[in-house]
Amino acid sequence: MADPINILVTGGQGQIGQALAKVRWAPGVNLLRPTRAELDLTDPEALNACFERQPFHAVINAAAFTAVDLAETHVGDAMLSNALVPARLADLTRRADIPLVHISTDFVFDGESDHPYAEHDPANPINVYGASKRAGELAVLSGHPRGVVVRTAWVVSARGRNFARKILEAAAHQDVLSVVADTIGSPTSADDLARALETVTTAMISDPSAPTGVYHCVNAGQASWAELATELVGLAGLATTVVAIPAAQYPSSARRPRNSRLSCGRLYSDHGVTMRDWRTALADVVSEIERERLRS
Repeated sequence: MADPINILVTGGQGQIGQALAKVRWAPGVNLLRPTRAELDLTDPEALNACFERQPFHAVINAAAFTAVDLAETHVGDAMLSNALVPARLADLTRRADIPLVHISTDFVFDGESDHPYAEHDPANPINVYGASKRAGELAVLSGHPRGVVVRTAWVVSARGRNFARKILEAAAHQDVLSVVADTIGSPTSADDLARALETVTTAMISDPSAPTGVYHCVNAGQASWAELATELVGLAGLATTVVAIPAAQYPSSARRPRNSRLSCGRLYSDHGVTMRDWRTALADVVSEIERERLRS
């Protein structure tokens, strides 16, 4: 019997980590998804001990400080989780000669472009969260020749706290919801993202010469937050009215890119991954949320 292929998933209890656990991996693949209590990523000794205890064949880093507004006043915490931890993982995976797949974000861009951002477009974050994530990208790309950065955006799923669940919970109790309409992006199913990550990670494990660098991974198409909310309410069969408002009427501590669209050209050219339309993916998310509601 062949030895198991062990893949460490940091942040494995989050919505992307849970989606990775649902993927049908090849026989013999063993996903290890430690909780924060089991592995404190901010503790260098704990990380070193984790790598010493068990050999891994790859690491997928889905852990991050994602509280965008809170990052403005907790700069140290954001940089620790989003920049220093990826740097340490890059060093450990480089020394182990295994691939590192690091999840990043559309927030590394300023949102001023009129087109979907391609992988080669210059980064220019406009808030602390985006700056910390960009620092993490650079640490991975410069610290490990087998490092891959996968940027995604507007991730939704039936699990965890995300826009889809928040809107449906609010719509179940409110007749009217006011949602920002002048920010556009590429809504993304965590399950679709996870399947793409499986493809990339498997290729990196099986072929040491597999392409590295930056990839974008979002569902096809675009929407504003208000359009996404309207689609969610409609799919759920709710009567709630979504009122479109400008971002200026929704004050927040951190500036946000007005254009978060990403182009997934490299993902297709290097790995043959085609992302389906966000509406189709969202219908599956809402169906799963409804199934979970009926079971509870």
